[in-house]
Amino acid sequence: MKRLIENDLMFGNLIRVDSQAWIGLYNRALKKLTGRETSLPEFHIDIGGFSPEIGDELGDMNYLSPKGGERQFILLTTEQKTAPMLNADLSVLRDVMRGFITRNESQLFGLTARDAVIGQIDDRVWALETPADLMQLRDLGVTADTTGNHVAEADRLGRMIEDFRTRPDGWWDDVLIARMIEQARKSGDVLRNPIRLTHTEFAMPDFWTADFGGVYLCRSCAEPAMIFADPDQAIEVSGMRMLTLDAPHQVAAWLARNALAEPIISASGADAAAILRQKMDFILADAAIRLGLDTGDGSRSELRRVASRMGADLPAEIKGLSALHRYAQNGGDWPVIDSGDPAYFYALRGTPGPLRDLVNRLLAEMAPHDVRQLFITHKPRFYSLYRTWPEAKRDYVVRILAREYAIDKQGTREALFGSEPGMQEAQIPSHRTGPWGPARVKLAEAELSRPAGPWGRASGGTD
Repeated sequence: MKRLIENDLMFGNLIRVDSQAWIGLYNRALKKLTGRETSLPEFHIDIGGFSPEIGDELGDMNYLSPKGGERQFILLTTEQKTAPMLNADLSVLRDVMRGFITRNESQLFGLTARDAVIGQIDDRVWALETPADLMQLRDLGVTADTTGNHVAEADRLGRMIEDFRTRPDGWWDDVLIARMIEQARKSGDVLRNPIRLTHTEFAMPDFWTADFGGVYLCRSCAEPAMIFADPDQAIEVSGMRMLTLDAPHQVAAWLARNALAEPIISASGADAAAILRQKMDFILADAAIRLGLDTGDGSRSELRRVASRMGADLPAEIKGLSALHRYAQNGGDWPVIDSGDPAYFYALRGTPGPLRDLVNRLLAEMAPHDVRQLFITHKPRFYSLYRTWPEAKRDYVVRILAREYAIDKQGTREALFGSEPGMQEAQIPSHRTGPWGPARVKLAEAELSRPAGPWGRASGGTD
């Protein structure tokens, strides 16, 4: 992992905390939340105030996420909104934290000027005992205040002012007036500088969770589904289609019926030839390293040379991706590739809309040799696999990501997946045709046949 950190591929874009004032505020907040403090003279924090250095110091990388508890956070500055969220076991956590900061930025800016803001993200579910309990996760609430309770004190003064204004005898209530004056010393002038955090509720119709071996829950589409990475955890849930990642034909059919994926080769604004060529490079490099073949500097010319020596060991994905690459460059007949082809999921990306990022995360699990997409869309899975890779593959992947992603992250994301979805895309029609026209299989037949893919009707037997 040290190599990833040195190349800004792990713990990157964190906020540096090195002033005595900030460290003092952080310790005050940490003491209130956990009863512990740090002695580090310098550390870095993510969007929610988690520090990997403090986690290492305390011997607890979940010190802000106690087992069985809610995700707690510490805000020292509104600039934390640009930082990543580390150790996120729920895909929407960073979006919720970023939304909370940006929608309450003026209030939080004033609060963090004098104190640290602490709080928690509440899923309102007491316990998750079975995957069926995930259906209870529908929204997240954020509660926050400073360590000095400025928000609560301001609310208390606000209620007093309202009482003073509405009561007929308020002007003659000396006790109330005295209490208001004393409260104002604590909270300041809440009329000129009101303290109210208003945007604290966030819907979460669709998400990925690390619980139960990894589960995708998708509700904002025509055919809601739960998709399990671990087949042993899969259960039937009323009102949801149950899918598993080891049943690619069913997953492909569901994506097509709900118009959630589109072929890269026909995606608007995508340089399909370049994207497909890079995917082939990743696959060839993985195969060469597994076969013990020297890839030299890992350049494209070296990989082509190595591929010519693989013979029967050439990865099965290469044939289909090569056909697509030739079509993207030269045209001709549309390559016929169905969900039984190893190249199928490598050739897709999520369609624009609120489910786009979640679908790209799902596709990364279905096409794990595309290490760039895996790193961008599913970091927990990437880091888990990274620990199992041989040294040669780790070195190759880090060099590629540092050279072709880290220097222009936003540009790379837009080139691969398109522009970021806008707020107007939050609503989804109840029925949509797939990226290749209306689905060619009836819903009742989906479990028995492979879907009609973007390159023609699927062939082969049943799933």
